[in-house]
Amino acid sequence: MTDESTVLFLAHTGQVSGAEKVLLNLIDEAERRGHRTVVACPAGPLAQSLPSGTQHLRIDELGLGGEHGAARGIAAVRLLGRWIGAARAVRSVARAPGTATVVNSLFALPVARLCRPTRGASWLVHDTMNSLKQRVVVRFSRPAVRVAVSVSEATAVPLRAAGLPVVVSHNGVPWPVPRFGGELHTPPVVGMLALLTPWKGHRVLLDAVATLPDIRVELAGGSFPGDRDYVSELHDRAAGSDLAGRVEFLGHTDAESALRRWDVVISASTSPEAGPLSVLEAMSHGLPVIGTDHGGTHEFLSDGAGILVEPGDSAALAEAISTVIGDADRRRRLGDSARYRVASRHDIGETLPELLHRLIG
Repeated sequence: MTDESTVLFLAHTGQVSGAEKVLLNLIDEAERRGHRTVVACPAGPLAQSLPSGTQHLRIDELGLGGEHGAARGIAAVRLLGRWIGAARAVRSVARAPGTATVVNSLFALPVARLCRPTRGASWLVHDTMNSLKQRVVVRFSRPAVRVAVSVSEATAVPLRAAGLPVVVSHNGVPWPVPRFGGELHTPPVVGMLALLTPWKGHRVLLDAVATLPDIRVELAGGSFPGDRDYVSELHDRAAGSDLAGRVEFLGHTDAESALRRWDVVISASTSPEAGPLSVLEAMSHGLPVIGTDHGGTHEFLSDGAGILVEPGDSAALAEAISTVIGDADRRRRLGDSARYRVASRHDIGETLPELLHRLIG
């Protein structure tokens, strides 16, 4: 056990995706090590998933949506007000002696700047900084950041360029786990485990599969309230004549249940992922993964652990899917390499204690 008695975690959303799964694992690890845990996050699935011994401080949603023009300016002013409100809600905990403050998301980072934690804040970086909006938030928040803990080397590069102190600590998943896959389902099924939000690339996958008759698609994941139009667009695309009857939206479901249903797993993100947990989960079960060639996905799938395609290229994705579906030996080799990669680098029994130490040590 370290010197800190309390760990305060700040999250910008009440939803649960990969970043929040990592947060929940960190809370469990901190409690195992005898720390008191406090989580500041909006109401929602994340708060409902907290351990009974964790204190929840309710704050407002802190994300900035896709508004344009004057609407974006109004949204930014409202967001500033929410940051100030969240800082007031957590200030007494953050400034208490013995508290380590961990920021779990970019859009919660300004809260740390405004509440001024006694020891500064550690930022667990789940997003690759590649937009002006992200850079502005980081520039404002930088004085409060004691260390940025990146989950991949690719994500660390722009942080170092921004002058932040950075260490890399990779994500992990449970190991060992049973192997899935083998004989193809009839018809074959490709799946994606990701929130239904535009940059995850669901539309690219649907356009790819539209050119591949007799292959089904399953999309597992919920959505943010602000992405209703995008979700409607996906349903409309799935109802098109070239896809009708071949696409199923599974909604919220646990990863293992979804992965058992699939022959190939897709990560089609059009912006770089920092360290996609869904990719590691699929790799651990020996399923072949096709991902876009940037960010942490490149690091996970390089050297034969998966197949990499250019972001946004539906034709290249279709070709990769067709190749993997049609070659049982290739699927087996990819699965073998993927499981070895997880066992040697991403066993959560080893990565999680290291990650917590980097954040609060």
